[in-house]
Amino acid sequence: MDEEGPDCGKADFVLLDQVTMEDFMENLKLRFEKGRIYTYIGEVLVSVNPYQELPLYGPEAIAKYQGRELYERPPHLYAVANAAYRAMKRRSRDTCIVISGESGAGKTEASKHIMQYIAAVTNPSQRAEVERVKDVLLKSTCVLEAFGNARTNRNNNSSRFGKYMDINFDFKGDPVGGHIHSYLLEKVGPAAWGPGAGRTFWEVPGSEGAPSAPGLPHPLCPHHPGGSGRGPLRGARAQLPFSPQSRVLKQHVGERNFHAFYQVLRGCEDSQLEDLHLQRNPALYSFTRQGAGLNPLDSDERSHHQAVMEAMRVIGFSPEEVDSVRRILAAILHLGNIEFVEMEEGGLEQGHVAVAEEVLVDHVAELTATPRESVMRCLLSRTVASGGRELIEKGHTAAEASYARDACAKAVYQRLFEWVVNRINCVMEPRGRDPRRDGKDTVIGVLDIYGFEVFPVNSFEQFCINYCNEKLQQLFIQLILKQEQEEYEREGIAWQSVDYFNNATIVDLVERPHRGVLAMLDEACSAAGTITDRIFLQSLDTHHRHHAHYTSRQLCPTDKTMEFGRDFRIKHYAGDVTYSVEGFIDKNRDHLFQDFKRLLYNSSDPTLRAMWPDGQQDITEVTKRPLTAGTLFKNSMVALVENLASKEPFYVRCIKPNEDKVAAKLDEGHCRHQVEYLGLLENVRVRRAGFASRQPYPRFLLRYKMTCEYTWPNHLLGSDRAAASALLEQHGLQGDVAFGHTKLFIRSPQTLVTLEQSRARLIPIIVLLLQKAWRGTLARWRCRRLRAVYTIMRWFRKHKVRAYLAELHRRFQAARQPPLYGRDLVWPTPPAVLQPFQDTCRLLFCRWRARQLVKNIPPSDMAQIKAKVAAMGILQELRQDWGCRRAWARDYLSSATDNPTASGLFAQRLNALREKDGFGTVLFSSHVRKVNRFNKRQDRALLLTDRHLYKLDPGRQYRVMRTVPLALVTGLSVTSGRDQLVVLHARGQDDLVVCLHRSQPPLDNRVGELVGVLAAHCQGEGCALEVRVSDCIPLSQRGARRLVSVEPKPEQPEPDFRCSRGAYTLLWPSR
Repeated sequence: MDEEGPDCGKADFVLLDQVTMEDFMENLKLRFEKGRIYTYIGEVLVSVNPYQELPLYGPEAIAKYQGRELYERPPHLYAVANAAYRAMKRRSRDTCIVISGESGAGKTEASKHIMQYIAAVTNPSQRAEVERVKDVLLKSTCVLEAFGNARTNRNNNSSRFGKYMDINFDFKGDPVGGHIHSYLLEKVGPAAWGPGAGRTFWEVPGSEGAPSAPGLPHPLCPHHPGGSGRGPLRGARAQLPFSPQSRVLKQHVGERNFHAFYQVLRGCEDSQLEDLHLQRNPALYSFTRQGAGLNPLDSDERSHHQAVMEAMRVIGFSPEEVDSVRRILAAILHLGNIEFVEMEEGGLEQGHVAVAEEVLVDHVAELTATPRESVMRCLLSRTVASGGRELIEKGHTAAEASYARDACAKAVYQRLFEWVVNRINCVMEPRGRDPRRDGKDTVIGVLDIYGFEVFPVNSFEQFCINYCNEKLQQLFIQLILKQEQEEYEREGIAWQSVDYFNNATIVDLVERPHRGVLAMLDEACSAAGTITDRIFLQSLDTHHRHHAHYTSRQLCPTDKTMEFGRDFRIKHYAGDVTYSVEGFIDKNRDHLFQDFKRLLYNSSDPTLRAMWPDGQQDITEVTKRPLTAGTLFKNSMVALVENLASKEPFYVRCIKPNEDKVAAKLDEGHCRHQVEYLGLLENVRVRRAGFASRQPYPRFLLRYKMTCEYTWPNHLLGSDRAAASALLEQHGLQGDVAFGHTKLFIRSPQTLVTLEQSRARLIPIIVLLLQKAWRGTLARWRCRRLRAVYTIMRWFRKHKVRAYLAELHRRFQAARQPPLYGRDLVWPTPPAVLQPFQDTCRLLFCRWRARQLVKNIPPSDMAQIKAKVAAMGILQELRQDWGCRRAWARDYLSSATDNPTASGLFAQRLNALREKDGFGTVLFSSHVRKVNRFNKRQDRALLLTDRHLYKLDPGRQYRVMRTVPLALVTGLSVTSGRDQLVVLHARGQDDLVVCLHRSQPPLDNRVGELVGVLAAHCQGEGCALEVRVSDCIPLSQRGARRLVSVEPKPEQPEPDFRCSRGAYTLLWPSR
């Protein structure tokens, strides 16, 4: 077990020094305060509801407990779930987990965590069918909570029914199916009962008011279950003052109806509510009015409703079935709002009953898919069959009609809940399982059922629930003792009888045939004559006056805590409970008029029709008397106990720490009461009656071997039993133990405490020793590993370098062959360490190749090559075309091809300028179209020498119009297109805006040539030249900022400028 310090108390109540209530509560409180909500009693888990989220669950916690023994980790629900799963999987035994406790103790949450654990550890191969079953198992809880849970004063999500779920596993241990059993959905809640409330008295000629179930015919009538059918009905008259109240009909102050009603009202869309004739406010409906002010946020109800709808979809409910469920819930709400009024006829006292708002009947008829007239007839009257098979329709009084309405609402919701459970069971039924092929399935059962209940006023429901707990307690003690005895016999230890409280006499008091409380209650329900609750109580007093666990006020007149003619008391194993007999007979009958059964069976809604198979019976048929509620519950408990007795049980006992539902608060008095009625002290005493602890020899030695020199680090004795004996003899504890075949039995907790103290003193020393040895081992391993790694790395690097150089040599053998000189060769990918080497080699190769290419170029072409290289460095990837593929003539004005009529005149002007300015070479010359700051557009010539930039007038024999020293030229701007726009920028001068034109061929691309020759000259002179490429070029003329751009214009014959305010546009004839 993981270490839990002494400050956390004892992880197992069996190890308490003294088994007293005070010591038990002190240990429980200490562990609760330390956040330890789980504690063992042997293999029984005690769980305290923390009322807050704790970091105890999730995948990490599941992995911590998966595959571990029960005591290897601190107490936890996962440990119990793992123990049940391993017992089922390893030994192929059916197991069950019984979860019990009072409302609000955390039973439902415990069952959820168990289901989550089972889902997490199964189906590692992700089989689709197993995943489907797991999804249904997990989602079924959400659906059952919606229809079976409600807010009570004790719990905001109280389960109002008991649930037992069988999960079927295949031979691999994966879930392949399941089945849910529900027990006693809360039919009848507490109500204010007066004398005679809720009972029906029939007045028949010749009878003195023989009682019958509410709304049932007299036992002599053929419609009565088990009736003879020969008695006359003429003159019969029924009185129904009140009907027993159920949670569907009425709730306590501070409580709500079942969650499903509020989720429909708050969660449905507006269009859905309109179809259901509902409004969102629960206060508008009689059945939800009490809890309307207790609703959580609308968003919470809406999210819960969406979760339930998604769960039903995953389970396999069809959209039509989900719609039917909504309509049934809405019909119940509308049914509750129907009121009845007495109508006088002709001034006489007698009248007939009418519905106050008939539109509600229309809604009910529409939602249940039944004829309106039939619904109205069932509400206002009932049909019975006389002895001669004649049908008689008997009108209701207002009270009888109200009773029939309420009985119908209760029955419809009960059938709806049962249908939901059966529908889930159909989906979870194992599919395609053949025992001959697949082997026998094993089962894990999970029982989540109500705990012992004691209220200020206890009625029939508390009687049934406490009877259920008596049965489970009887089974619990029997199985615990049986397990103890079997283990003693298996280990060869003499069995000693254990004294314990045997509650068999209490169970017999309740369920004994003919004389038990339930048998006498059934007799009272079926007897002829006037049988009231008081008469039933007198019968109990007569038959059980000498029973040690039964008493009443009549048998004990001095006990003023009970009332005459109303109360009786049973001494349960958990304490005395006083029951009020009022309403026992009515609640035990719980019968519905046959008219409603036939009505709903004949519905055109197939889902609703399936809930009422008994409605197909003809009214004239003589039926067998149905079993009473008490008998049905007793039979289900007997079947449940037999089912549990056939399985290996594991128990979870849940405790509610306080009534305020707040975290970190433990009410000692409230918890003490639960400890008493859960029989936890009794469980500790049974567990400690022989030996407080028992452990297999290997586990015992594994934990305590360091405390003995003969067993540390590993013993050399003949067996583990001999080693354990030597260890105990060294401590002088051999007299307090017994040696079994495979286990060591320790009698007193003090022996374990002594061993634990010795172990605790040695653990730090052993830990330091192990840490020292392990750290040294790790360091040596790391050193050897690093040496090996470095050796491998060194040789691998040598190999990679050799392989790279060999590949490099192979690829570049043909690099000296002209004319490409290795241009298309691909460099191999180098090792990371040689990347700088390859970068250097590539640079050297590029220079060598360039040298080889340059050596073959004539000296006359070198100036052109340098200009093109300069242009490429500036315009590459910035301008689409810059004329690199043609020869650059530079001086186009001296060319007879470009300037056939005036080349001679230009040559004369050029010689004159050479003599005047003394320039050496002509860098570039061409005709241009220019625009100036006055928006004048004229043809000019551009001459660029190594000293000056000249603007010439070709119309005046190339007279010089402007001269700019080349040293003042700071840059030029061009566009990214094919146009020939150039803007020259000079320091202290206006920018010159020109477009190269009148070229041969027309529109020849010479901008790149101008940029290249000027850039190459500037590089040679060592001065900077800024070249900008932009489609919108800014320029300056006499301090004014302007923009020049290009507009393609196919119809333009020659390039020209268009001037506007603050901008120039070159109209380029794009072709």
